[in-house]
Amino acid sequence: MAKMISDKPKNHISPFEQIKQVDPDTGEEFWSSRDFAEVLGYADYRNFEDVIKKAKLACTNSGFEVTDHFGNVTEMVEIGSGTKRAIKTVHMSRYACYLAIQNSDPRKEIVAVGQTYFAIQTRRQELTDQEQLLENEQRLLLREDLRLQNSQLADAAMRAGVVEPIDYAIFQNHGYRGLYNGLDQAGIHQRKGLKKSQKILDHMGSTELAANWFRITQTQDKLRREKIEGKAAANAVHFSVGQKVRQTIKELGGTMPEDLPTAESIKKLETKRSKQIGSTKSAEEKEE
Repeated sequence: MAKMISDKPKNHISPFEQIKQVDPDTGEEFWSSRDFAEVLGYADYRNFEDVIKKAKLACTNSGFEVTDHFGNVTEMVEIGSGTKRAIKTVHMSRYACYLAIQNSDPRKEIVAVGQTYFAIQTRRQELTDQEQLLENEQRLLLREDLRLQNSQLADAAMRAGVVEPIDYAIFQNHGYRGLYNGLDQAGIHQRKGLKKSQKILDHMGSTELAANWFRITQTQDKLRREKIEGKAAANAVHFSVGQKVRQTIKELGGTMPEDLPTAESIKKLETKRSKQIGSTKSAEEKEE
């Protein structure tokens, strides 16, 4: 049985928002072409299939991969008495819906409503994507520099007398405890929901990375500038710097680092960037 979908706003919620679904595996939103056709008043789904064909062509002409926005699937639906049958449908992204609505029958009032809705929502998504792209770039740059800064911190700590690996781990924990209100690496892992094998820095957003970058750079400068000697003294410096960075965040009204959300692994972003660089090089080679 087809589910009943109102073409009138429900509690000020757009009928297109009502039929939006979310993939449980990826968390990505999508719309079923069957539900979409019903909201638009297409009594015969075959007529809406022509709309999808035009939308796919528009997608291609815009330079996007059709498969990224239109996913052909087979769904099982009830037809009565508990009997089910397989039907073909299309899972459409927000952009795919925008293209479909642009190619629907303009005489339908609901089409005009849909055109406004998806024009606004698509623009909002574009702005969100731009913000996310900036955040990702900041994370990549900070994480890359932190590898260098951590190496320089290790050198400064060694000059102060922190030589053995176990001593350096203790030294690092002093910095974390100062910044994270007493939490050491194990405590941060638990607080952030990370596995033991996952690196804390790989799952920080740009704000948290920046706080740790400041902690690390200021600690290494202080160790060298004041010619700190001895493991205990070095540990005290690292803890103190961490506390001061935390105090600055508090005075500025910022979110404490342990309360910041756990970010997607930086490794995934690095992989995506490598693929993009590879694709760009391949395109340049073809042009030559």
